[in-house]
Amino acid sequence: MARAAFIHSDELEKYHYPTECPFKTERAGMLFRKLKSMGMLGGIDQKIVEPTMAQRTDLELFHTPEYLDVLQRASQGHWDVDVLHAGLATPDTPVFLGMYEYAALAAGASLKGAEMILSGDVDIAFNPSGGYHHAHSTHAAGFCYINDVVLACLALAAAGKRVLLLDIDAHHCDGVQEAFYERSDILTMSFHEHGPDFYPGTGAVDEVGLSAGRGFSVNVPLPEDTDDESFARAFKAITTPVIEKFAPDVIVMELGMDCLAGDPLTHLQLTNNAYADALEHIMGFDLPILAVGGGGYNPENSVRGWALTWGVMIGDAGDSDDLSLGMGGVMLESLDWKGGLRDRTIVGDEARLKEVASALDATVENIKTSVFPLIGLPS
Repeated sequence: MARAAFIHSDELEKYHYPTECPFKTERAGMLFRKLKSMGMLGGIDQKIVEPTMAQRTDLELFHTPEYLDVLQRASQGHWDVDVLHAGLATPDTPVFLGMYEYAALAAGASLKGAEMILSGDVDIAFNPSGGYHHAHSTHAAGFCYINDVVLACLALAAAGKRVLLLDIDAHHCDGVQEAFYERSDILTMSFHEHGPDFYPGTGAVDEVGLSAGRGFSVNVPLPEDTDDESFARAFKAITTPVIEKFAPDVIVMELGMDCLAGDPLTHLQLTNNAYADALEHIMGFDLPILAVGGGGYNPENSVRGWALTWGVMIGDAGDSDDLSLGMGGVMLESLDWKGGLRDRTIVGDEARLKEVASALDATVENIKTSVFPLIGLPS
């Protein structure tokens, strides 16, 4: 059983995006209370860890001082024209009081997880308030203000670790990819929806890195309606050889729950079983893992998905036939499913499933032919 840390605090629950914004910081608190009520926190090999706010010196390892100045001023209610240049005050990056403090605290949580992994205190650390992979060094984007994923990867790499960033989120990790596009000690691998006009528009197979980083960006675009079976086949076909070849010392894993069927902003058809199976596969490599949250715009489904993946981390994957899981008699609920942590199987249109399988299999073959040889793997 892995030694695991769940990183959360009451302080994180003080901050909220505007009500009309699809991104809900409340998810982490909902998850914490559900896990507590189900008896899934506080075991002998589990730690509940409160983060501290990332310091300005930490943030400047990636973000420019000028951008952080604007972000901090806007967070206190002081607006000027630089707000627009910093990518702020859009529907996807609203300005609200305390946004700097919240973003710095969420980043501090991911840095805390990295610190605990480096010290050997835990095998897995989970920050459900993390995963802000769209933030760039000079501007905010896609609900993201400070890129905790980049900062955590940098902290691990600064300690001499080879880092694999494995991103499962419906939206491509453009900010992270950009940060490490010319590095070979941090490999970025992303599984994401990809299509015309889908945000952020990056993440094509041919985005493979530059200079020393050529081959160290691996993108797996997923067609609309991707289901568990096609996803699992592609996931194992790509992750297994790349991880074995790259030989990372640690894996940073984004578990954005917006790939789940029914998410209001995306078009994939995964159940949370796909996330659980993917995490179990990655844990099989016996490497330390820093897991972060990410997208997920149906809060109830996202909470259940993260609860299930936390169960995988601590060795309780929610497989019990008892709907209450025998863990305090509490059942998680969504709008259309009552029962355990695991989602029901989705029965899709057979013809469409064949189309998706064919398209994704072709993408995998393309990656094997055009990307694998760049890092020394046979095509």
